[in-house]
Amino acid sequence: LAGLARPAAGRVNQAGGVALHGVDVVSYAAEGRPRGGSATFGLVHGGAAWHFASEAHRARFAAGPDAFLPRFGGFCAFGVAEGYLVDVDPEAWDIVEGRLYLNFSLAVRRRWRRDIPGNIRRAEANWPRLMAG
Repeated sequence: LAGLARPAAGRVNQAGGVALHGVDVVSYAAEGRPRGGSATFGLVHGGAAWHFASEAHRARFAAGPDAFLPRFGGFCAFGVAEGYLVDVDPEAWDIVEGRLYLNFSLAVRRRWRRDIPGNIRRAEANWPRLMAG
């Protein structure tokens, strides 16, 4: 996989201080698709600015961010399972047991889906080391 991302403070996948390319993380669960967010409906959480498509989405996030935050700081879940931090394509996602997982690309998501439980176990084992930097 190419496209290594530079981990930021708090290990949130961000560029220029904006998490996840400005995608509204609430939209995945609320609308079943990623939707672009706006700084107008933004807030700072975990050292990054999170953008939302509406005031209602921002309010839902603010009331319970853990319900919407992508696992592994929004880095590619398959990459974390393999032991490294990689950026994501917001279109390559899955919600598994209520948690949002993102992947580098649709092709990588296909690989991720071959063994989601095993990939999650490996990623969970690798995440503390990757968080520590």
